[in-house]
Amino acid sequence: MRRESKRAKTRRTLLTGAGFGLAAGVLVTFVAARTVIERQEEELAAENAQLKQANEELALQAVKVDAVTDSAELLAGDSDGWCLALVNEGHPLDTEYTPAELTEIDSERSVDSRIAESLQNMLDDGAASGLSMYVASAYRSYDKQRDVFNSTMQDWISRGYTPLNAYDETKKSVAVPGASEHATGLAVDIISSEYEELDDRQGDTDEQKWLMEHCWEYGFILRYPEEKADITGIIYEPWHYRYVGEEAAKEITEQGVTLEEYILGQ
Repeated sequence: MRRESKRAKTRRTLLTGAGFGLAAGVLVTFVAARTVIERQEEELAAENAQLKQANEELALQAVKVDAVTDSAELLAGDSDGWCLALVNEGHPLDTEYTPAELTEIDSERSVDSRIAESLQNMLDDGAASGLSMYVASAYRSYDKQRDVFNSTMQDWISRGYTPLNAYDETKKSVAVPGASEHATGLAVDIISSEYEELDDRQGDTDEQKWLMEHCWEYGFILRYPEEKADITGIIYEPWHYRYVGEEAAKEITEQGVTLEEYILGQ
């Protein structure tokens, strides 16, 4: 076999080097291109995430508008945000409204069926933690709320208050008929079996402390917290819980606001 000439060796070496160089160049170009593509994909994903968040915020704003413009229609529907309907003296509920379906949680006490499971889970978990509590009041019709309001007002009158002053005192703790959350079927009064009085001391019971800490996990909020009467129009009620859905309950709790502040931005 003839020996390879020096020129041939040199030529082969150059060709081999060129091949490696070309391959290396292609690899570098591929890596660079891949890096650019990945960066573009990340930027696109970030933009999509921002758009999604913006759309969710717009949807929430739309729900909040519905929550105050026609609470009865919102409650009666099955669209997102049905549980955020705002009902108070400034935003009364249609007196003809009745939950489409009620579920009895115990004798003579019922709630909107859509919240029954969450409520029962909360009560069961509380019991599993060694606590004893029960629902003292739940859904009330317009007529029932009127009876409760009138009865409380008569109590104030019997103490010497004028009808006008009795009315003012009554509405601090009992919602005016048409303005009661109990008519929505989404509100419940839960009290400790160890202390059954409806006063500030109810908030000192182990049951209420547990509820205040954990109720948001089940979609509930303490509706009338301390030092918020100027916003809610109702005095501190450490027994009154309102279902607003888990997402809203978490946000309201984390922000330390009332439903009015959450909906209206007060």
